[in-house]
Amino acid sequence: MKNIVPIEEGDYYITPEGYRCFTEQYHLKRGYCCESGCRHCPYGFDKSKLYRK
Repeated sequence: MKNIVPIEEGDYYITPEGYRCFTEQYHLKRGYCCESGCRHCPYGFDKSKLYRK
């Protein structure tokens, strides 16, 4: 089971479309990559390279 990380100021911003976008600060605090292709992923995950053969 993964730990719940409390959201604090600076952990996300609202995009012009109205979505919550987590910042690098939040991802580092969370401590792992979720492999969802997050915009500010500090772990270097690239979703486009995942399905290439």
